[in-house]
Amino acid sequence: MISVLFAIIFLALCIYAAVRDVETLTITNGLNAIIAFLFLPAIIILAPGWNITGAHLLAGGVAFVVSVLLFMFGVFGGGDAKMIPGVMLWLGPQAAMPFVMVMAVAGGALAVCVVLARKFVPAGAAPGFARETLLAGNGVPYGVAIAAGAIACIPLSPLLQPLHEFLNSIS
Repeated sequence: MISVLFAIIFLALCIYAAVRDVETLTITNGLNAIIAFLFLPAIIILAPGWNITGAHLLAGGVAFVVSVLLFMFGVFGGGDAKMIPGVMLWLGPQAAMPFVMVMAVAGGALAVCVVLARKFVPAGAAPGFARETLLAGNGVPYGVAIAAGAIACIPLSPLLQPLHEFLNSIS
C-alpha cells in the first residue's frame, strides 16, 4: 500500500506542476526538487533491486543531459527541463520512448489550443488561472504535456504500476 501512496504523491505533484504552469508559466525549482528527491525514499522503501534502481537513475541522468541541451537551444524553459528528468527517474527506461511520444503529441495539441485560444479569446476575458498563458508572446505551459506523458506511462513503470493495479482493482 505504501507503493500506491508514493505513486499518488508523484501523480499529484505532476498535476500540480501542470496547473501551476498554466497559471504562471513557471514550474518552480522547489517543486521539481520534490518530484526528483521523493524518488529516493520511494526507491529505498520499495527496494525493487539494484538493476531497476540503476536503470531508473540512468534514465533520469540521460533525460537531464538531453533536457539541458534542449533548454540551451531554447526548446524548453528551465522548469520544463528540470521536470522531465525528475519524471524520468520515476518512469524508468521502459517508459522513456512512450513518455516522449505522449509528451510530444500532448505538447503539439496544447500549442495548437493555446494559439487558437490566443486568437479567439481576449486575455482579459480568460479565466484568472489562464490569463498568463493567453497573453500574446508568452510561452506554452509545457508542464501540462509532461504531466500527460507521466500519467499515460504509469502502467509502464515498476514504481508506479501498483497505482495502476490498485485503480483496476477498484473499478
